[in-house]
Amino acid sequence: MLQKILNNKLRFIQFLFLVVLLVLVRAFENQLFYDPFLDFFKKDFTKLRLPSFNSTQLFLGLLFRYTVNTTISLGIIYVLFKDVAMVKFAFVLYYFFFIILIVAFFYIVYFANEHSNWVLFYVRRFLIQPIFVLLFVPGFYYQKQNK
Repeated sequence: MLQKILNNKLRFIQFLFLVVLLVLVRAFENQLFYDPFLDFFKKDFTKLRLPSFNSTQLFLGLLFRYTVNTTISLGIIYVLFKDVAMVKFAFVLYYFFFIILIVAFFYIVYFANEHSNWVLFYVRRFLIQPIFVLLFVPGFYYQKQNK
């Protein structure tokens, strides 16, 4: 009984640590990542033209941020479920969605008109924020309960 309580405390501390890491990524986003869209989307972006940017640096910055968020999110999934197969499946999903989102992001930036800023905002949001962990955890929990 004592061992089970200690294990749950350790899991809770690990979970809390990983959530704090996600908060720190958000708190230091300006220092950690190249993203000229950070300031752009803080303004009334619906009426503004897109900022100038270096495509390669932007891609690498988005990839780096997505990878950092994904790594921490996979850690959260592992801590919560202790299932390596689930983590591997989530990893495949994360990078499948990355490919779709990054293609959509650059398509919107280069080929869509200026009225697509809201779509760009939401596609970028999925790239830079750990939204998928909020979707995967309940889904995996449901799946595990119905096995």
